[in-house]
Amino acid sequence: MLDTVYRDFGTGYVPRWHGDIIDLHGAYVAPARHTLLVAVDDRHEEVVATAALDSRGPAHPPNPRRLAERYPPGTTAQLRRVYVRPDHRRRGLARRLVAALLDFAAADGGYRCVYLHTDPGVPGAEAFWRSLGEVVCDERQETGQRVVHFEISSFQPAAEFPEGATLDRRTEPQPSV
Repeated sequence: MLDTVYRDFGTGYVPRWHGDIIDLHGAYVAPARHTLLVAVDDRHEEVVATAALDSRGPAHPPNPRRLAERYPPGTTAQLRRVYVRPDHRRRGLARRLVAALLDFAAADGGYRCVYLHTDPGVPGAEAFWRSLGEVVCDERQETGQRVVHFEISSFQPAAEFPEGATLDRRTEPQPSV
């Protein structure tokens, strides 16, 4: 993940934005309602994709206040760190990881919505998220920032699943490459 903020984002490590990357266990493994998924290329024994979910919701600042109010911590599943190495893109990895995160959020039972933000400057990011969600705030138009905020419209909280439908709780889903 750390190399992604240098290679893809061009920002390098910024503690206020990327602190979770340094403490993956504390951010995603230890909290029961959070998770981190990793896809590994077994042939080369390397991580080729990641995806995470936490219950923090967007903070204000730096995000607009109305987003922090609309997506409160505890009931908002926030997708984070969905990265796929460039040479492994366009193979469905991100879509499979996001589907597993949505299953995790639904099985939790406490999440009411799924939120994320992305940098549209990352190749393919905006188009990918538009295929899965609805834009709720485009800061390029409002504040001039390079951030687009989304809600995943296909998410169904567990309480809204049709009668008889169930999900298996996945504590450590590990999609393979």
